[in-house]
Amino acid sequence: MKLAVDLGRCTGHGRCYTLAPKVFDADDEGHCVLLAAEVPAAHEREARSAAVNCPEDAIAIIEE
Repeated sequence: MKLAVDLGRCTGHGRCYTLAPKVFDADDEGHCVLLAAEVPAAHEREARSAAVNCPEDAIAIIEE
């Protein structure tokens, strides 16, 4: 599974890095930083939860 983040949509709610801290981090302003586009299988559940809970729909899941 891969992820993509639309940084133009992210407003810094912080749900992504709260729900999936091994997949996301925050920049100095609290906006999403994707740690790796390819999500390890062990973190897919958390990554999906973060994407579903993003109020701005800034996180896209790319299934291969």
